[in-house]
Amino acid sequence: MATAATSAERAEPILHLRGIGRRFGGVVAVSDVDLTVRAGERRAILGPNGAGKTTLFNLISGEYPPSTGTVELFGRDVTAAPARTRARMGLSRTFQTSRLFGGLSVEDNLYLAVLGVGDGHLRLVKTGADGELRDKARAMAEDVGLGDRLDVMVSELSHGEQRQLEVGMARVAQPKLMMLDEPAAGLSRAERVTLTETLLALDPSVTLILIEHDMDVALRVAEWVTMMHDGRVIVEGTPAEIRANETVHALYLGSHG
Repeated sequence: MATAATSAERAEPILHLRGIGRRFGGVVAVSDVDLTVRAGERRAILGPNGAGKTTLFNLISGEYPPSTGTVELFGRDVTAAPARTRARMGLSRTFQTSRLFGGLSVEDNLYLAVLGVGDGHLRLVKTGADGELRDKARAMAEDVGLGDRLDVMVSELSHGEQRQLEVGMARVAQPKLMMLDEPAAGLSRAERVTLTETLLALDPSVTLILIEHDMDVALRVAEWVTMMHDGRVIVEGTPAEIRANETVHALYLGSHG
């Protein structure tokens, strides 16, 4: 087993799911999922379309309440806590469908992201605190390769640049746990390489969970992989173990070859 994974095993758990399930009417989207993620871990959640990955993300982040089970985040039971509470605790995430503000600039989007984890109020009169938040926004734009696009409207960015911005917005809040939902979706090969390098360069103290269809990105970034199918966890292991697993080949790799 990789040294990094061993380090993560020694760290304290940052997320515990126990028997988590979610129904939508008669449809079971997630069923009886147990999951433990430790501080500083790099975890990928894989599976074919309809496996329940994004629903699981929504249960962790508080977008949906679970039908069964409990969610423990940073040592606290947050099963009934709303998404905003979990965000204030240090959870940040992106979504499959962009939630960027297309009519605002790159800098303004990043500014609103960092403002949202503070008091969350826009001010009519600028203060010193606003200047500090703007500085953070501009620094993050540099970090994600958008330093020369600060004044560009988000609607004018390429798809790849919008994905870079989404990662920046998730990072600028200085989260303890960052969850990325298919960050490589729709990216060119060169953009996927840039994204992978960005994720590999993350602060080791930040815990990362990502859903990703691009196996090259997921298995290069992750130390531990959880494989889902039909709403359940069916396999867990290191990237090497997942690559060699016949069930994974049959259910996922083979169908997406």
